[in-house]
Parts: sequence; structure tokens; C-alpha cells
Amino acid sequence: MSILIGANVLTQAFDFIGRNGQVHGEPTLPSLVHLTLGTLKIAWIGIAISVVVALPLGLWLGHIHRGSFVAINLGNVWRALPSLAILAFGVAILGIGLWNVELALVVLAVPPIITNAYVTIAGVDPDVVDAARGMGLSGWQVLRQVEVPLGLPLIFAGIRTAALFVVSTTTIAALTGYSGSLGDIINNETSYHLSGVLGAAICIAGLALVMEFALAGVQRLLTPRGLKLASADEPALELVPSVA
Repeated sequence: MSILIGANVLTQAFDFIGRNGQVHGEPTLPSLVHLTLGTLKIAWIGIAISVVVALPLGLWLGHIHRGSFVAINLGNVWRALPSLAILAFGVAILGIGLWNVELALVVLAVPPIITNAYVTIAGVDPDVVDAARGMGLSGWQVLRQVEVPLGLPLIFAGIRTAALFVVSTTTIAALTGYSGSLGDIINNETSYHLSGVLGAAICIAGLALVMEFALAGVQRLLTPRGLKLASADEPALELVPSVA
């Protein structure tokens, strides 16, 4: 019986998606497309801020082989902070609205980006770095022309992981009084019913997959051809493990 009920709700959820989020008797509700685009807006802002903040710091610390505590251990502590607690803290500084949400998403996304960037650059073969310096390359040129290209796959793995975290957490926007995302549906079961909530959750999962494939495509375009050939027969490594 429960299986039949679950299958019925799932069918209704896909019907809800097919109706663009419209609910009978609720003509004023925003469309599913509108809320999905709003969710993408929140996610992309959070990812962009996180990359701008965390990536240069992780690359620089990895290049100078210092600050492992900041890049790894502190990052893990940062990631352990509950999003709701960050929202509550952000209200006192930023008030209620979009930027409070972005603060919580950035706190969530920074650790995997900075950790992967640091560990990847710090782990580049010293002989390769020494050879580059012997050819007369400056420290900046070594980082840009040698270390970053060699570490690009794992650097992007951190960005992709952060993007998945951000997309799946955008629903907290509705808790801050900011409307215009799929969180409006998930936090309003009274109007959208269980089928609508499930439909919104399916859309969030779909957005996460789209984001993953999009970033994987960008990663492949930016990865040097030699690295692609060298790793063709090797299993993909998606995330650098934490260092205690």
C-alpha cells in the first residue's frame, strides 16, 4: 500500500513539474521556471564569490608551501558550521535577504575549493618545479604555466564539489525572507502539497547534475591535452582527502 502511495506522489510530482509549478486553486503562485532561474542566480553568485575568495588563496599557499593549517584544518572546521547558525549570525550583520543567504553558501563552498587548490599545488613534483625555475621562470610564471596546468583536474574537482554543495543548499533562501527560489516551494507544503515539494526537490537534483556536467565540460576544455592523454586510462580522482 505504501509503495502505491509513494508511486502516486511521485507521479503527481512529475505532473507538477509538467504544469510549470501551477497548483489548482492557487493562480497567483510563481512559475517553476521562474523559481528555477532564481535558484540558479543564487547558486552562481555564491559559487563566483567562493572561487574569487578561496581559489587565489589556496593556489598561493600551495605555491609557497605554507599555511596548511589555514587551508585544510581550518577549512574543515569552517565546513562543519551549520548553515542555519550562519544565517542567524548573518542577520545581525547583513539583515534578512539575499546576501545573508550568499554568506551561508560561501562559508559552505570555500573549504573544498581552498583545500583542493592547496593540496594540489603543494603536491606538484618538486623536480618539475625546479626544472621550470632552472629555465628562468619567475615564481608567478611557475605557478601559472606549470603548477596550475598540472593541478587543474583536482582544482576543478574542488570547484565542482563546492558547486554541488551550493546548489543543494540554495533552498535555505526561503528561511531568510528572500523569495524567488525553489526553497519557496519546499518551505510551503500547505500551498504546493507534498507532490509540489517533491517536484521542487527533483528540480534541485536536476540542477545539481546540470551544474556538475557543465563544470566538467569546462574542466575538460581547460585541461592541457597532455594531461588528458596521460590520465585516459586512470580512474578519476574527485576530491582530495582531508589531512588531519
